[in-house]
Amino acid sequence: MKLLKQLSEIAGVPGREERVRVLIKQELTGVVDSLKEDALGNLIAIKKSDQKNAKRVMLSAHMDEIGFYVKHIDDKGFLRLQNVGGFDTRNLFARQVTVHGSVGKGKDLIGVMNPATKPVHIASAEERKKVPEMNEFAVDLGMSADKVKRHVRLGDMVTLIQEFRDLGEVVTGKALDDRVSCWIQIEVLKKLKKPSYDIYAVFSVQEEVGVRGATTSAFGLEPDIGIALDTTLAVDTPGTPGDQSVTELGKGAALKVMDSRSISTRWLLDEFIELAEKNDIDYQLELLPLGGTDAGAIQLSRRGVPSITLSTPSRYVHTVTEMVAKADLNAAIKLLTTYLET
Repeated sequence: MKLLKQLSEIAGVPGREERVRVLIKQELTGVVDSLKEDALGNLIAIKKSDQKNAKRVMLSAHMDEIGFYVKHIDDKGFLRLQNVGGFDTRNLFARQVTVHGSVGKGKDLIGVMNPATKPVHIASAEERKKVPEMNEFAVDLGMSADKVKRHVRLGDMVTLIQEFRDLGEVVTGKALDDRVSCWIQIEVLKKLKKPSYDIYAVFSVQEEVGVRGATTSAFGLEPDIGIALDTTLAVDTPGTPGDQSVTELGKGAALKVMDSRSISTRWLLDEFIELAEKNDIDYQLELLPLGGTDAGAIQLSRRGVPSITLSTPSRYVHTVTEMVAKADLNAAIKLLTTYLET
């Protein structure tokens, strides 16, 4: 869990994944045959099979988290933000953030993010009901405008602050979408002894803004099979009917049937189902009505690539309190490792 904690808490919004990439590179040095970084910033870990004419399998887990860029500094030093990735603004009230300043020595500054609205004591009943838009939020660094401008400039990265917590059967924290999949991918690469495939494990960039990293890496690698690793909805919580839960926490790794970007290749899905049942690995099937993964990009690359997504059920997605079950993580590791060695 130490590595997963590091992956959760480190900062890396779309286009600024360099800190995550350095951590993963350190973790995989000596574990795989080679590591390379492509022009867009994807990190590609290669582990070759001893078998002749082995098929090429591309794994893909994205490094980026939803976050913000500074788009304006006003005369009082308050920052306005451009979101990169999809936020529900109902989850953004009264949050501490880190502004990763790039001016001078590039200090990380702690600030407070709130909507530009009146406090409850003086707000009208109608004002209290309103859900603010993203452009109404501001970050307060507690500094004068001159001092802010000495440390921060437009385009600097801003991330939400949340400590990773191990609660026993589950873990919770920020950016588990998709750092849990980066962790799974790392653990699988460590466990693999004699892979049956040539494995190209991509730690992709800019997934949250349109699966961009997977698009270029799939084109360059020309895989025979694509396997995306991502989180998915586990809405097995109060307030949602059972038929809308998508998956349930602790019921096993999720095999995606479809989402709004891809429909998993049927024979590949059947192979994973058969393998899970044969090896007593807990799994569940997933149909996600909205959203997508790197599989959507891999599947459409060049002449097309048979592809599937192996998902980790997660409660409270796209918040800083995302929650996943250790049993589901372990099931995903076991299933993927078994597949790659079969």
